[in-house]
Amino acid sequence: MTARLVLDTNTVLALWMFCDPRLAPLRAFIEDGRCSLHGRADALDELRIVLGYPQFRLEPATQALLHETYRVRLSLLPDTPPADAAALPACRDGDDQKFLEIARDAGASHLVTRDKALLKLARHRLVRDRFTVLTPERLVAQLADD
Repeated sequence: MTARLVLDTNTVLALWMFCDPRLAPLRAFIEDGRCSLHGRADALDELRIVLGYPQFRLEPATQALLHETYRVRLSLLPDTPPADAAALPACRDGDDQKFLEIARDAGASHLVTRDKALLKLARHRLVRDRFTVLTPERLVAQLADD
């Protein structure tokens, strides 16, 4: 499978902070270089902020290491979409709109998320013909089938 992936913040946390064992095949797929990851500065800023949440009790050095572990794997897109960017539906959660935009602008094959608002948009005609929105668990199942 040649994949161009966009991971939302919670997926990044599940893969590298929580090291969710159910997602080990996806993490290996990424770390083995069998796909490309795409992001944007505002999504990286969100990750940095979330890593600092007090409930995670992460030391600043650990926060920086996790952030950098993800950042070095990314192909970063410009902050502004191309002038000819295709229309997208509006996500009910405005903070998640950026992930749709990143997937569109990167020519992504998959937007990987557990977010219900983003998953609901998977069937929208402006999304389904451009990229697949799915959970990390579904992507792991697809990888197992390949």
